[in-house]
Amino acid sequence: MLDLATKYMGLALANPLIAGSSALTATVDGVKKAAAGGVGAVVLKSIFEEEIAAEYEEALSQAKAKGMSLESYEYYDYEVRGDRIASYVELVRGAKKAVSIPVIASINCTYSHEWVTFAKELQAAGADGLELNMYFLPSDLKRSSEERERDYLAIIEKVLGQVSIPVALKISPYFSTLAQMIQKLSRTGVAGLVLFNRFSSIDFDIETMSVTSSADLSVPAEIGLPLRWLALMALRVQCDLAGSTGVHDGAGLIKMLLAGAKAVQVASSLSRNGAAHAAVMLRDLSDWMGRHGYREVTDFRGKLSQAESEDPAVYERVQFMKHFG
Repeated sequence: MLDLATKYMGLALANPLIAGSSALTATVDGVKKAAAGGVGAVVLKSIFEEEIAAEYEEALSQAKAKGMSLESYEYYDYEVRGDRIASYVELVRGAKKAVSIPVIASINCTYSHEWVTFAKELQAAGADGLELNMYFLPSDLKRSSEERERDYLAIIEKVLGQVSIPVALKISPYFSTLAQMIQKLSRTGVAGLVLFNRFSSIDFDIETMSVTSSADLSVPAEIGLPLRWLALMALRVQCDLAGSTGVHDGAGLIKMLLAGAKAVQVASSLSRNGAAHAAVMLRDLSDWMGRHGYREVTDFRGKLSQAESEDPAVYERVQFMKHFG
């Protein structure tokens, strides 16, 4: 019998495939579909601080148009924020009642105190774990890389000081010394690091002269970046690693595990193909394990990581030279 079980963030998963934060996991019905598809856990769609702020600004604008006093400012702030948090708390509670797999809540904020507030609320709602989605594009010309890194560490310290459930951090690859930062973050006490979150890209409409969004869903070719860094950092950090972005089939899932991932998040593929596609990916994983004589995921996890490689340079510049030389 094959055993696909794994542990991620200290949570017991029947298999390493996780439904990542997406439209699918924004509703209890979607979470149920993901669980029926066979995923080992779900990450709920993030609660975004910016969405709350935008909703608040809209409410304030409408209030001003009606001639209401600015004394209502705090009232609208409280109402809008409270309603959005309450709605997300209900999503957590509903998901927990609907499925037996771990439910991980996701928080996406700016540089603010709301990380801690949201984290405490979602722990109280019954989330099995938290994922802090730190989505900071390094475009601020006034903030040094050291300042940005200190902000990450400060936020993590505050959140870990207020909650007892496991916390994972989903980061981008935009650090000046990425390998050192990954190691540093892994030593903070977080239970997991997710490599990497995916920034929405912009596009231009040349007829209307406006800025638009490019494709929201990833493509298989995007697996290269997280795959390389998982392979480089596996067995060199003090927390679990999860892979994310570009995983669209069973082969992608297997590659991430071979690189050293404890778990693999999938979002775009399930959005394109439906939640039932998770079962196809897991069947591919099982078939591959059977063909290669592996009985457990631990038998091959990290087998192609740099730490286990006889030719470590192949993960770095030598690969470039061999390809183009």
